Amino acid sequence: MTTLKMKNVSIEFPGVKALNMVDFSVESGKTHALIGANGAGKSTLMKVLSGAYDHYTGEISMDGQPMTIRSPKSAMDSGIQIVYQEVDTALIPYLTVGENIMLMDTVHNMGKKQWVNWKNLHSKAAAILSEMNVTLPTKKLVSELTLAEKQMVLIARAVSKDCRFLILDEPTAPLSHTETSELFRIVQELKRRDVGIIFISHRLPEIFDICDDITIMRNGEVVETQSISDTDQNKVVEYMLGQKLGEQFPQKSMTMGNTVLEVKGLTDKEKIKDLSIYVRAGEIVGIAGLVGAGKTEFCKALFGAGGKLLAGEVKINGKRVSVKNPFEAVKNGLALVPEERRKEGILVYESVESNLTVANLGLFSKELSFLDRKKEKLVAKAVINRLGIKTPSEETKVQNLSGGNQQKVAIGKWLVAEADVYIFDEPTKGVDVGAKKDIFNLIAELASRGKAIIYASSEASEIIGITNRVYCLYDGKSVKELETNSTNEEELLFYSTGGR
Repeated sequence: MTTLKMKNVSIEFPGVKALNMVDFSVESGKTHALIGANGAGKSTLMKVLSGAYDHYTGEISMDGQPMTIRSPKSAMDSGIQIVYQEVDTALIPYLTVGENIMLMDTVHNMGKKQWVNWKNLHSKAAAILSEMNVTLPTKKLVSELTLAEKQMVLIARAVSKDCRFLILDEPTAPLSHTETSELFRIVQELKRRDVGIIFISHRLPEIFDICDDITIMRNGEVVETQSISDTDQNKVVEYMLGQKLGEQFPQKSMTMGNTVLEVKGLTDKEKIKDLSIYVRAGEIVGIAGLVGAGKTEFCKALFGAGGKLLAGEVKINGKRVSVKNPFEAVKNGLALVPEERRKEGILVYESVESNLTVANLGLFSKELSFLDRKKEKLVAKAVINRLGIKTPSEETKVQNLSGGNQQKVAIGKWLVAEADVYIFDEPTKGVDVGAKKDIFNLIAELASRGKAIIYASSEASEIIGITNRVYCLYDGKSVKELETNSTNEEELLFYSTGGR
């Protein structure tokens, strides 16, 4: 058994002490959960361990031997690998599966002026996938893979080296139930090979399914470490938040106004097939379905950001509208908070202020279209306070915020724009229980102000808890419409899996 330890680790960024004298240890052959509310410091701690941040203080050791980890290569050379949540940023889409798996070997050997032995490369990649019991053609382009398959490629790349400890950052966030089960099978196989797994997740049930130990962080410090068998979900939430969570979902409004949004026969070239829904003022309507059912495609099509529409009409407040692109969608009172927030919902390299005002720049334009920066700043501060966005200032780059706070920024820009219809696509993906509650309260508040809300999610418990009605999607079609007060998670799952 090998023990990896971090001792007295601290790190600061401008205006923020992200880690404060953190002690953390993990043993090989075990799965160790690392959790905390968004901004608790868990991802920062793992970026230190994986060599992404080099300006920390403290010590890292393996079996008592000090280690110098100041770069990703030094971490990999020490047997420490990480698979980030945003898998697309870690893979090269125009290269094959085999090339991506063996990428590190190929890059490091190029300095020796060696020719690449392509046959040997694909043979080695295939052997690694076979060891993991993953069936994937090594000559297939990564751009043609599903998210789950891309994740398997990243894990295969990690274990292609001498991987002793593997960090999985929110690995199940984009996966279906079947794909999650396959991932867990691979985790168990790695444990049998004496690999230590550090597992970051906001999904508490799966932590209790797969993990042996748990470390909980809050405000840049470790507040508890114990065996998973010695605690329960309620205690974990209390440690994460520093208080009891209470009721997660707000009271549902039963007061509905006139129909705000009406969609008839929406059909696109790829996924959506003759889909019709309506949403009234003050109503939260769920779009339920498993991964791949067409939820995201429908949300994008409605917002003019999907593929070409073949048929269908959209009415807002009784008036037929043309929504061929996002500009027309915003002009007609639609707002979309997309599933992939970092790719589509925020400008990660811009400030919080710029992100919060970008969807409604006309409000801040003076003569000759110059921006009123003073007004921008005042509005941004008001939204930051209203949503409880944790940021040193409105000038902070969004990339430096935690996942939950990035999501609040993605939502906040539409509060400034004052839309009529709000479309939320998997809004709690990668978000902790405390931030989830904030998002649920915000959505309920929008509904109470007469906004029409679409809430698309593969989380049946959230659909039941937050919505008034739900459409169950299967293979791009609406197969059932239900009142959520008169249904349950089992019935949603039945229809979402094609049951009739």
